[in-house]
Amino acid sequence: MSARLRKLIGLFGIVAFVAAYAVAAIAIGERLPDSLWIQTVYFAVAGLAWGVPILPLISWMNRGH
Repeated sequence: MSARLRKLIGLFGIVAFVAAYAVAAIAIGERLPDSLWIQTVYFAVAGLAWGVPILPLISWMNRGH
């Protein structure tokens, strides 16, 4: 598979994953208690944690140069 095609597939994969992740994070966030601290910590962690599952996809996209 060409690098260009891998990057195109990866682009759509990342966009789909981030959209689904955002919907799930918001759905969970709406069920949290009304504590500013709990919500702040949750959304800070959720806002950074999306990058970890994306790393293997980015690695696959950049393979074979």
